[in-house]
Amino acid sequence: MFWRYEVTGVDTITLHFGDAIDIALTERIQRAARALSHRLAPRLIDMVPSYTTLLLRYNVLEDDLASLVADITNALARLPEVETNAAKGDVVEIPVYYDPSTGPDLDAVAARAGLSREQVIQKHSAEEYYVFAIGFAPGFAYLGEVPAELATPRLTTPRARVPAGTLGIADTQTAIYPLQSPGGWNLIGRTPLTLFDPGRGQPSLLQAGQRVRFRPIGREEYLALGGQL
Repeated sequence: MFWRYEVTGVDTITLHFGDAIDIALTERIQRAARALSHRLAPRLIDMVPSYTTLLLRYNVLEDDLASLVADITNALARLPEVETNAAKGDVVEIPVYYDPSTGPDLDAVAARAGLSREQVIQKHSAEEYYVFAIGFAPGFAYLGEVPAELATPRLTTPRARVPAGTLGIADTQTAIYPLQSPGGWNLIGRTPLTLFDPGRGQPSLLQAGQRVRFRPIGREEYLALGGQL
């Protein structure tokens, strides 16, 4: 497995695995993260996988860089290039109420694509999405890729407030805002699920490397599941 490291902070190094964003590369990074977590867990304070990199934070008062890099090299040298499908886990299903009341840009996305509202919902929910990375905000999962006709540029002027659980599209990616925050994505619906809860054992519902499908639901089910309008 090809990789190189770069010292990116007093207590961090970043492992680079490639330059092009694709699922195969992201899966290699996830395999590397699992291997390093298993073999070097006591020495690593945190790991942050991204599209092409894996950032590692370690305790500089109790560890040294040369020793850590040597052990990382040994751990990654034993990784297979291909992982069996069984290790990928189940697809995470997320219920979504696709409607202008929860996704004010739904009709604009439809008009831009030359589709009806129902066709946008069908096409968006028919895809199985891959979680490429977590970033921007805690639990914010970048998912890809949407069907080509649904790809929509970010808004020229971001909104000051996007409610938690809102589903959006930006270019070829789709994502759910885990927390209320500003945002410039095209909003097409909302889930009643809590994407990020610091009180949970695993705060973020989604993790890099997972696969996601969206299940369209009606207004009554959305409200029954705790959704807010």
